[in-house]
Amino acid sequence: AEQAALLAAAPTVPMAVDELVVGTVCGGSDGTSGITGNPAAGRAFDRLVEAGATCIFEETGELIGCEHIMAARAVTPELGQELEASVAKAARYYATLGYGSFAPGNADGGLSTIEEKSMGAYAKSGRSPIFGLIKPGDLPPRGGLYLLDVVPDGEVRFGFPNINDNAEIAELIACGSHLVLFVTGRGSVVGSAISPVVKICANPETYKRMADDMDVDAGRILNGEATLDEVGQEIFDLILAAAGGQKTRSEDLGHQEFILGYKSFEPLGPACLPSAA
Repeated sequence: AEQAALLAAAPTVPMAVDELVVGTVCGGSDGTSGITGNPAAGRAFDRLVEAGATCIFEETGELIGCEHIMAARAVTPELGQELEASVAKAARYYATLGYGSFAPGNADGGLSTIEEKSMGAYAKSGRSPIFGLIKPGDLPPRGGLYLLDVVPDGEVRFGFPNINDNAEIAELIACGSHLVLFVTGRGSVVGSAISPVVKICANPETYKRMADDMDVDAGRILNGEATLDEVGQEIFDLILAAAGGQKTRSEDLGHQEFILGYKSFEPLGPACLPSAA
């Protein structure tokens, strides 16, 4: 709280859109996440990348089954191979541990398999070319779209927990994210004291119950009240407003969750960041 007060008193300076770094993560996914919230976040990402901003998506354990589609968007074939390898590492990790990134709440919400969940999670990356692969703590060298690999390198260590929303938010912030888009269908309660979290609710029923905790009602898409492009524009506008000082719902509610798990990573190979060469 003391540091937050000091930061709040710091002077503000003008920033251009192409200076922004924005991360995205989804949590508490259900059958609506891949239809409304995630693709709407992807549309916002496309607008940001087009404007020269840096965008980071992640959850390699929730991209299983989408790795070949993702690799086809890489700016070089070598980067495509690195993207595929990062997902294969996640699949190997989960197979060794005996579980994957699929929770009872996902099934209750209408999802059937990790592949189905992956298709929804993949949608939040948008349609822009993928410029690089980074790991927690790595800073993207230039604007564009990047995948964040959050699964540790090396031998599988028992005790590494299932995907944790607040840990992923912290990892995106460690990569320089000024803001984080968080998409939820079930209604996960998350936030951060470091960077604003913009909460996008995919399910219209969840939004009705938790409107005070959500910034965007993407469930309107499901009800035919808005299009993907319209909600994507709304998210884009909200990003600019939050960057300009407007508080998000999680900020208003005083969320200060923070988790930083113990993980070890190998340095990035040269194929991971072709734009930095």
